[in-house]
Amino acid sequence: MKRLMMRMWLSSAIAMGLNACGGQTIVREEPRIHAPSSLAVAAAPRKLYEPVATYSGLFLKPGELEPAVEFWRNVYVKWRRSEVVLHDDRHLNVIYEVIRLPGYVDESLTSEQKDIVSRRRNFWKAQLAVLESKVRYNAPLNAGDRELIARLESSGRALASLLNGAAERVHAQRGTRERFKRGIEISAGYDRQFRKIFRDAGLPEDLAYLPHVESSFQPAARSSAGAVGMWQFTKAAAKRFMPGSHRADRRLDPYASAVGAANYLGYAYSMLGNWPAAITSYNHGINGMKRAQGQFGPDFARIVQNYASPAFGFASRNYYAQFLAAREIASDPAQYFPEEGMYAEKNGLRKINLSGNALAPLNAAAAEK
Repeated sequence: MKRLMMRMWLSSAIAMGLNACGGQTIVREEPRIHAPSSLAVAAAPRKLYEPVATYSGLFLKPGELEPAVEFWRNVYVKWRRSEVVLHDDRHLNVIYEVIRLPGYVDESLTSEQKDIVSRRRNFWKAQLAVLESKVRYNAPLNAGDRELIARLESSGRALASLLNGAAERVHAQRGTRERFKRGIEISAGYDRQFRKIFRDAGLPEDLAYLPHVESSFQPAARSSAGAVGMWQFTKAAAKRFMPGSHRADRRLDPYASAVGAANYLGYAYSMLGNWPAAITSYNHGINGMKRAQGQFGPDFARIVQNYASPAFGFASRNYYAQFLAAREIASDPAQYFPEEGMYAEKNGLRKINLSGNALAPLNAAAAEK
């Protein structure tokens, strides 16, 4: 019996040895990006990334969009026009650097200031390309590499998903605090009537905040794409959605344009079925959003994360997040711009009262036209 048991034990041990030393098929995988275990202490504490959908007023705010909404809140309130943020254009809570431009900084940058931004962007692209190569092939990492890894992982996402191709996603975004604050001041003269226009159309009144994204409420704004006015209508869209625009170009009329925007957004909502898609179509077009929904259905977060189209770039992906951020700020400006002495104009018109949520119009008679 003892001899039989010894034979069985030896047979089992030999079988286990074969399995461990080559008795099984070995599948060779391509090198994968991963964070070496030795960096666990160096990395910043990682928060759990658990997106939860909420609502901003009547507008759905998918949890996956919260990093983007927070980013645009900072662009509008925290960062000034003299500051440029170098960040990941897909994962907006990955910030590499905020640079302060030297000298006087106007709406348009000088060639020297543009060169500074370009050089810093190229610097981070090179750093990320080198780091991706090192991590992929398990090369030794220096202190700068570890610091960059910690910065990436602090976003709450896996390093592999962030580092792969990160060098090509470095984006430069200027702050717009001064411009957004000015937009709030100007909007006081239009808010009441714009809200009435959307209310009469049976649409959410807070769509009146959309010019904060389009033009910062600049009545004569013009884009390189040919869009004109506070609501940024192209000629083709104006002819279709703005009453009377087949006889005269009324795009510089803020109230006629607001009616056109209400007509467009009501139609877009009827075609697309939800406000995230309808509002994004104001930038990307209804047909473009239909194609996105054809691939990913009505789930707007999936569209933002996965839809690939040459026209669906940084601006389109972020348009709805920008609107949500602008709405939250403009609906409670005293929280974000607590300083005293904000005036709608400098030519004797009355001061805006920022102690409450309602912004009084500059000219009540004009607002009730």
